[in-house]
Amino acid sequence: MTNSSSVYLYGRIGCFGFVTKEEKNNSLPKWTESNLKKTQTIKKIVCGSRPRFLVWKKPNKLELYEDGKKKRKYQLPKNETIKDIVSSSQTYLILTESGKVWSLADNNRYKVVPLLDADQSTFEEIRYVTFFEEKKLFVNSVVMGYASGYYLCNGDQLYASGSNSHGNLGIGKNSFEEPMPVYVQDKVIQIFAGFFAVNFFFTTSKPDLLYACGNTTSEKLGVGSMYDQYTPTALKNFKGSEILTVSSCRFHSVLITKKGQTFSCGNEKHNGHGVRKSFFTLIPQLKEKKVVQLKTGVIQTLVLTDQNELYIWGIDEHLFPTYESNKNNRKLPTKIKLPSFFKNYLDSKDMIRIASGTFGFFLYLDFKNTLSEDLRILYKSKKFCDCEIGTLGNQIPVHKALVGCRTKLTIDQIQNKLFGEEKSINKEQTLNFLKWVYYDEISEIEKLEQTFNLLELTFPPSVDNTIEKDIAQLYKDDDSKDFKILVKIDDDNQDEDNDNEEDEEEEEEEGNYEEISVHKFILLARSGLFRAMFDYVNEKDITNKVQDYTRKSIKSLEILIKYFYTNSIELTANEDPELIVDELSDAVEYYQLNDQCNFDSELLKIKKQFDLK
Repeated sequence: MTNSSSVYLYGRIGCFGFVTKEEKNNSLPKWTESNLKKTQTIKKIVCGSRPRFLVWKKPNKLELYEDGKKKRKYQLPKNETIKDIVSSSQTYLILTESGKVWSLADNNRYKVVPLLDADQSTFEEIRYVTFFEEKKLFVNSVVMGYASGYYLCNGDQLYASGSNSHGNLGIGKNSFEEPMPVYVQDKVIQIFAGFFAVNFFFTTSKPDLLYACGNTTSEKLGVGSMYDQYTPTALKNFKGSEILTVSSCRFHSVLITKKGQTFSCGNEKHNGHGVRKSFFTLIPQLKEKKVVQLKTGVIQTLVLTDQNELYIWGIDEHLFPTYESNKNNRKLPTKIKLPSFFKNYLDSKDMIRIASGTFGFFLYLDFKNTLSEDLRILYKSKKFCDCEIGTLGNQIPVHKALVGCRTKLTIDQIQNKLFGEEKSINKEQTLNFLKWVYYDEISEIEKLEQTFNLLELTFPPSVDNTIEKDIAQLYKDDDSKDFKILVKIDDDNQDEDNDNEEDEEEEEEEGNYEEISVHKFILLARSGLFRAMFDYVNEKDITNKVQDYTRKSIKSLEILIKYFYTNSIELTANEDPELIVDELSDAVEYYQLNDQCNFDSELLKIKKQFDLK
């Protein structure tokens, strides 16, 4: 099976920004293959309100398509790696792993991009948004509503910018030239918005709540009110920890829980119920389905289930004039067929991805090799390296355990073989060698072969000497692990009658924790949460964070750590599969993993293995 994906389209042609192989009545009533070149490197497709969309293919490169042609290519600075891209109207925001925000915009009259004048907005180049660095804010995630942006900063602080016409920024009725903090009772955990919505949602912990604010047209906010909400309002029927995602359209909103249940509210033509709903209500047609992805456009909704089934609703005649279904079903979720191309991948780890345009949808496959991709990002960041190789004045920082597992040599041995008195390779050759070490890239073959020969390694590397297999073997090397996670456990045998308070505290410190040993570079490479923790807090705080998450079972954390090395989840006969799956169900969000595609498929494999729902 060749790992290359076509991109398929559904809906109005005008929203996609390129010509398809089939054009009828200006709409595509079934999935139709685009003329976008087949590729295995698509990470995300993001559409604007005009016939224009952005494709993210490589760690720091983007391509803009407009009016049927590839218009421009963009590249961020070499030390920056893209973490996510979002869009609304005529603006795109790019978030990098370093917590910085960049913009592409041809109209900034609503001040979506902070402190960037409308006449400075352009698609000619990517512009760096300096506001967050100036305020010493590390941006963890960003979402966009119509003419507005929302930023989760420093782990739990919420900022909003742009138009505040309906209170959609959650900061009252005033407007400001720069992002303003949205004040809530507790730490913000997740933020959500909609492609064409003047409102947004977010969740908090302690209290564990879901909040909404902004426009209430057709009662789409789910708070039971027709009046715009200028400050965050809690939706008391849901806990924030239950929410997978929320998205709004012009007339309705859709909410997906982590159990895969689908709720909606708003206008009867678009909410999937066929009758108006003032509060989020479970959609009957999807009651037995587990939804794993949600995308919305201006008025339409598309969801994907864990069985790779697609359901669409909320479409109108003038938008989809050749839609093949009777008119009544347009108000209710209707199953649509996958292109035959995708049927070959239904049982594989290569997950189907959906993306939304204004009045249509994209469909493609994600083939991302997450382990090597994560290590590529780590290599470019040069963070928390613990040694150097090279000649004096040209030393290059590296991670000792990673270099050792790839070469089976110590750093001293590598120094002697490559940079001894009689022989030495230059810096360019060293960097070329490290690309293979970190993510298996083989380039400038003659020079790389020379380096392998000096190290007395086999060239080309054998099929057993890949980054995936070497890192999996490294999991078993406890001696080289340089970091310990302390996890608090319950001690049923603890003496509650001990009257000596100091002795009790000492006993708690010594007896109520278990250790998990791990390589620090693995935590940095695989988890955005750990990267942020190492950047901003000390190691004791890291253990406290892990302690809070693993209060139910230390085993789930051990399995997750092993997954970081092996890219697979395996359970033994002594473990409770239902408990482990439940505790790992939100690991992607909590630990900010890049590989939701693979992680979800591993959990699905366990569910099938043990016949879990």
